[in-house]
Amino acid sequence: MAASLRLNLDPHAPDYWQAACEALALQSPVWAELVARHSDRALRSRGAPYETMLRSLVGQQISVKAADAVWARVVEALNGQINSSVLLALSDDTLKATGLSRQKIAYARALSEFEQQGRLELTLLDGMDDEACTRHLCEIKGVGRWTAQMFLMFCLRRPDVWPVDDIGVQRGISRQFFEGEPIGPKEALQFGEKLKPWRTVAAWYLWRSLDPAVVDY
Repeated sequence: MAASLRLNLDPHAPDYWQAACEALALQSPVWAELVARHSDRALRSRGAPYETMLRSLVGQQISVKAADAVWARVVEALNGQINSSVLLALSDDTLKATGLSRQKIAYARALSEFEQQGRLELTLLDGMDDEACTRHLCEIKGVGRWTAQMFLMFCLRRPDVWPVDDIGVQRGISRQFFEGEPIGPKEALQFGEKLKPWRTVAAWYLWRSLDPAVVDY
């Protein structure tokens, strides 16, 4: 199994991806099948910390298609310069014209100020463990635990993040391992114990089990 997994491994995968896939595949035939079926791609990041978090805030509570459209207009308003200084210089009217709500404009400005203070620097975040980093990011207005965890997974590419409140993770566990029985955060937390230290990878394959389309942030 390990050799076959290595054949189609995404060359852009995190360094730990192969070891994680092999460990999961050894746990059960279900994991082995999921890893083999989706071995063409791995978790990837869209960009730098500020861009990643801004895009997450823009996409909150709207469809992927709508989020992509709004994001394209935000990038246009920024003249392609996705940084906090440029965003803070834009008027609320300009940002509103991109499709951002008043609330999301406030979130974007709060994020920009957070970044301006040097609190989104990779050197700072890399020195924090997962829980400390999650709490730190949740200090940004509009950022909750789920958004922070997505940042840890897709931007920092931490290997052992386990978003138990994520509906996709819950549904994936339910369908793949419990014959459709409802799974909540408590059950997901317990299920994840045996997946340490590769829970980021497990979550990614659970998402793919529900929708083959690749998830990137």
